[in-house]
Amino acid sequence: MTKYNFYAGPSILSRSTISNTADAILNFENTGLSLMEISHRSKEFIAVSDEARALVRELLDVPATHEVLFLGGGASLQFCMAPYNLLRTKASYLDTGIWASKAIEEARLFGEVDVVASSSDSNYDYIPKIYWVKKDADYFHITTNNTIFGTQMHRIYDVDVPMVADMSSDIFSRPVDVSKYDLIYAGAQKNLAPSGVTIVIVRVDALNKVQDRPVPTMLNYMTHVKNKSMFNTPPVVPIYAALQTLRWYKESGGIKVLQKKNEEKAEILYDRIDSSRIFTGTAAIEDRSLMNACWRLKDNYIDLEDEFLAYAAADGMVGIKGHRSVGGFRASLYNALPIESVRALINTMKAFEAKHASRIPPLVR
Repeated sequence: MTKYNFYAGPSILSRSTISNTADAILNFENTGLSLMEISHRSKEFIAVSDEARALVRELLDVPATHEVLFLGGGASLQFCMAPYNLLRTKASYLDTGIWASKAIEEARLFGEVDVVASSSDSNYDYIPKIYWVKKDADYFHITTNNTIFGTQMHRIYDVDVPMVADMSSDIFSRPVDVSKYDLIYAGAQKNLAPSGVTIVIVRVDALNKVQDRPVPTMLNYMTHVKNKSMFNTPPVVPIYAALQTLRWYKESGGIKVLQKKNEEKAEILYDRIDSSRIFTGTAAIEDRSLMNACWRLKDNYIDLEDEFLAYAAADGMVGIKGHRSVGGFRASLYNALPIESVRALINTMKAFEAKHASRIPPLVR
């Protein structure tokens, strides 16, 4: 049976990424050694790291003012690493979900945090639009896509302070003006590679400005800038997999082509949700994510949730159970997910609805 992978992360990867990485694990660059046992300082792997960083630059049009890093620790480590390096007295944060709130709590260890707005009052089902970022903030932190709640920032407002962004679940899905940010970070396990590596894009001249506390060597961005992500042993296999995905992105036509495909996938799935008699979306329509579509059964049919999950699993749908804090269902539509998978999910939803047609009252015209 065909499996359709809608997991939110770790998530679907391109077949070329999986195949090429598997080959390299057996025999890396005809060295007779596995990728898992090659020295990270060998010329063969240094070439991998250099090409991967170069492709990030090319695909996202990263300016020369910024450095591209591959680090360990996941995006969660960046929740403290960012304020450790950039927060001198006060930082502003936009609270749009669980990961944003975790970043806020970490930042409070290093200074004052001004939460300029929050959508926690409605279980994070929308993106706040009205807020004021004070000019004396060291930076303004946003989370561009909220995997758990299915919301995404479709407009990034300009502010008068440096910007920091967690783009873990939508990086490479649409063009980004990197020059607007002092720091962008993203865990790789949603749109790039297996878990274990984190992309960091940092403006170099924003560093070394925190003078009143020492920054531990491994948590200092400048350590990794100076050593081109090779200060210590990097996550070799995920970086190699990232390179394969980056090559695939370039061969596919680049970020604008990926964006168009993502918009098409999201449009047809949301159309099905909105036209359904038994399903309903959970996120504000104007803030719906192109990466993570969330929906649930309408109140009159909520008793069918477990049955739908079992029905979908029997049709090959994997990973559509919603996060425990939201419930319902979630389909992650990352770059590597083909539109055929979305069409298969839509057909499953239609068939399930038809199965319970006797419970659905007739339309009143």
